Amino acid sequence: MNYEFNQSFLSRTLLTSVLVGFVATIVCLLFNIFYRDATGYQPSDFINVSSLIFGVNLIFVVVGLVYFAFLRLFKKADLIFEVLFALITIACIWLASGATIEHSKLLSSEFRTLLIVIVAIMGVGAAFCVPFFYRHRKYIDNIV
Repeated sequence: MNYEFNQSFLSRTLLTSVLVGFVATIVCLLFNIFYRDATGYQPSDFINVSSLIFGVNLIFVVVGLVYFAFLRLFKKADLIFEVLFALITIACIWLASGATIEHSKLLSSEFRTLLIVIVAIMGVGAAFCVPFFYRHRKYIDNIV
């Protein structure tokens, strides 16, 4: 039996971004574990396993839809997408650098570091990995 079929344009972009989102989620979770073990940072009101799993994956579904729209609308979609998401990542890192927890400066510093690295991991995944894997021939043939 032949099970080969062609993916639609939308499904390829979404599947690529979701796969990158799964990898980014695992990297964020591993960093979260190692960072908390190394620093002893315990509060998990905002950044915890559930928020990382659901938040990162939902963000990457939106990234996939945006990438799909860019591919449809722009001639040099990859370049525009990468520049836009790199700028968004830089802006989010800048905003995260001002995040505070009211009752402790030490906890605020540790929270900022954790948040900045998680934003950076997601930003690199969105800005560079999604377009790379979307265009990567072996990925398309073997996984999608």
